[in-house]
Amino acid sequence: MLIASDRFLRISIVVPTLNEAGEIAAALAALAPLRSRGHEVIVTDGGSSDGTPELARGTADRVVSAPRGRASQMNAGAALARGEILLFLHADTRLPENADARILQGLAASRRVWGRFDVRIEGESRSLPAVAFFMNLRSRATGIATGDQAMFVRRDTFERAGGFPPLELMEDVALSRSLKRVSRPLCLADKVVTSGRRWHRRGVLRTVLLMAWLRLQFFFGAAPARLARLYDGERR
Repeated sequence: MLIASDRFLRISIVVPTLNEAGEIAAALAALAPLRSRGHEVIVTDGGSSDGTPELARGTADRVVSAPRGRASQMNAGAALARGEILLFLHADTRLPENADARILQGLAASRRVWGRFDVRIEGESRSLPAVAFFMNLRSRATGIATGDQAMFVRRDTFERAGGFPPLELMEDVALSRSLKRVSRPLCLADKVVTSGRRWHRRGVLRTVLLMAWLRLQFFFGAAPARLARLYDGERR
């Protein structure tokens, strides 16, 4: 539970990367105002071959290597974090202005221990606003957050939940299920802006249908490793 003095809590922003040379400089520049207010940024790289770690050094508080996979990379960053609040942010996602105040004030007012932002998907397709609308609506209805929505959680709660399960896919869904046993998520209406690149790569409709099918398979107990292979196969 947060108290009045918790507005001074530090947020540790964990950014998992893999070959993000085209995004990482802009991502870290966008986080500079939060660093200037005392929050920290940790980049956990999963073995990039394009120089991502070198580009991140100097504009992040820590740049470390971790076994490839978002779950293991985010857990590695969380283990090094010194902040009381953990925020997991994709390299192609930008936080809203004053995200730190919105998180700390929202958690204190709601007495919840975790949450996420609404999302806006940036891209040329006219379908992307509708995709984002239904992502946000589904998240509010189910209490399940996705990585695109910049999940945040109290570090002690994250540790008690065991962190992200070691899954190749759906680690965000699995963690949300665990955290829901503690509280419903704080769903902030402020929007993060995420790249529409994966929707553009496959096509919007194909991506929506694929992700819906993968979530359904996960719900019915399909092995995440198998789902990850299917996802990667489609990506190629």
